[in-house]
Amino acid sequence: MAVPKRKSSKRVIRTRKSSHSKPGVTTTECSECGAAQIPHRVCPSCGYYNGRQVLTVDAD
Repeated sequence: MAVPKRKSSKRVIRTRKSSHSKPGVTTTECSECGAAQIPHRVCPSCGYYNGRQVLTVDAD
């Protein structure tokens, strides 16, 4: 069984763990209303997708 000869420093441990973080959510601008939306999804604020309305959204 492999056993480390020396204690790993905090820098080495944190550098290794930094690659485990998840990337942030990418957002794009809606072509109809300009609101932020997730790519390839219906815009939650106006209900448009790919240039046509697919959902009716109530104005609150």
